Amino acid sequence: MHILDWVVLIGTLFSIVAYGTWKTRGSKNVEDYLKGGNEAKWWTIGLSVMATQASAITFLSTPGQAFHDGMGFVQFYFGLPIAMIIICMVFIPLYHRLKVYTAYEFLENRFDLKTRSLTAILFLIQRGLAAGITIYAPAIILSAVLGWDLNLLIIILGSLVIIYTVSGGTKAVNITQKQQMAVIFTGMFIAFFLIVSYLPDNITFTKALEIAGASGKMDILDFSFDFNNRYTFWSGIIGGTFLALSYFGTDQSQVQRYLSGKSIKEMQMGLIFNGLLKVPMQFFILLVGVMVFVFYQFNNSPINFNPAAKETVMNSSYAEEYSQLQNEQNQIFLKKQELITAYAVNKTDALAHQIALFNDGDRANRNAAKQLIAKANEEQALSVETNDKDYVFIHFILNNLPRGLIGLLLAVILSAAMSSTASELNALASTTTMDFYKRNFVIDRDEHHYLKASKWFTLGWGALAILFATFAYLAENLIQLVNIIGSIFYGNILGIFMLAFFFKHVKGHAVFISALITQAIILGLYFLDEREFINLPYLWLNFVGCFLAIIIAMLIDFKKLSRNNRWVLLMLISILTYFSYLIYKNSL
Repeated sequence: MHILDWVVLIGTLFSIVAYGTWKTRGSKNVEDYLKGGNEAKWWTIGLSVMATQASAITFLSTPGQAFHDGMGFVQFYFGLPIAMIIICMVFIPLYHRLKVYTAYEFLENRFDLKTRSLTAILFLIQRGLAAGITIYAPAIILSAVLGWDLNLLIIILGSLVIIYTVSGGTKAVNITQKQQMAVIFTGMFIAFFLIVSYLPDNITFTKALEIAGASGKMDILDFSFDFNNRYTFWSGIIGGTFLALSYFGTDQSQVQRYLSGKSIKEMQMGLIFNGLLKVPMQFFILLVGVMVFVFYQFNNSPINFNPAAKETVMNSSYAEEYSQLQNEQNQIFLKKQELITAYAVNKTDALAHQIALFNDGDRANRNAAKQLIAKANEEQALSVETNDKDYVFIHFILNNLPRGLIGLLLAVILSAAMSSTASELNALASTTTMDFYKRNFVIDRDEHHYLKASKWFTLGWGALAILFATFAYLAENLIQLVNIIGSIFYGNILGIFMLAFFFKHVKGHAVFISALITQAIILGLYFLDEREFINLPYLWLNFVGCFLAIIIAMLIDFKKLSRNNRWVLLMLISILTYFSYLIYKNSL
């Protein structure tokens, strides 16, 4: 990197940290620290909610996802606007009326202490893991590409977040996230326009879309009910709605963002703003990845974008085979470039078919390269990542952007990591303080004591996230891995809240037992899918977990149910039974 890139990168990050620390210094009490004094306007809430979800993983992995698999991943977000409306109508009024600090306080009012504590523990487990991943994800990729020391990068990134999050709490998180989103949007728009400008003179944006379409990258909607496809319209609308309901409605890292709002109206408008902007934003980020794909139809690309993977295989006995694959890839590139150039002038089905055939060859070669990398890993007792989706965009940035803009795009990635991690640490600390420390262990102390405890818990969770990140290893595409972890827990948590909202005859003991059973079943289903005994894409775990939690609790308290609730139970059992049949049918 050039010195100008370092100036832009360091200047951007440190100015955000310094501004957030200075602007929010001196919280007076625990309400100021954990709820930001309830001063946030709707646009601050909306941007903060978006920044919390849009981690570095979003900007590293999503373009790579589009490069390899096209625009279909956008279907994952189709349920989000539906979830925003439900949360605005049901969740927010209840949380605001009860004046809760955390979502889980509501569960004690409705059920009992043990149900509140169990749900909070489920949140702490999954969000604690996610906090480590959001630090580790950009660190492992940047260390591999730039040659920086991994553990040092993890410590620096984690420490920067801890400084302003411990100092200013929720208000610091909200304020810095506005600056971070400004950096993120600016960087991504500049990257997009530069990619389009780098295409050959005769390739307009419209022609670039046509070229991407000929390679199957613009296939957005899949209306099949095929469990072999992770991302379909139905998995997005059904599974995605349940995931978004649980994430935005019951995950403290998001709930805390809108609980800081000035009024119910400000909270609701902030979430509607997020619902309206989130899908277009993800569409745009995927489109950036598609444009990177088009760019590499006219510029040679490595057969695997992870430099550490290439180094591993070239230092093994498989180096010659790997070089041969790269040569074959270069030949495919030259032949495909001729076809694509001709297709840009004269779009015919025959040319599109030939392009598709060469894309199949390209894909086969890349898969063969991954197999060689895996063999090289085994030979050298290493664990270098073979999946290169997370490295596509950063490879483009470092090898093609001008000086200064490389630093800006790296600042985008690290700003996203910081914004998401700050929200997570803030939420983990508030849940630990209010749902465990204040409720169960140290009761009836003054506000200053709980303020200090909140800061210490923020520091402690930050240290744990750094520690976890230093020992982490990710083999999945990063954006999928984070969503998988969430899906394992979110359905169950959402089911608990649905019981609290809509089934007044179901009591705490039944919900507690149901939650334990449901979590065991969901973990079992996930591992059965991993071992390929069944075929159940992870998004559906949210749907299954929610239905199971509700059904099991209602069966335990069956005698207490009203006549109408018994009919609802029968309907839920029927839906889940039919869904189980579909899983069985697709697993044969």
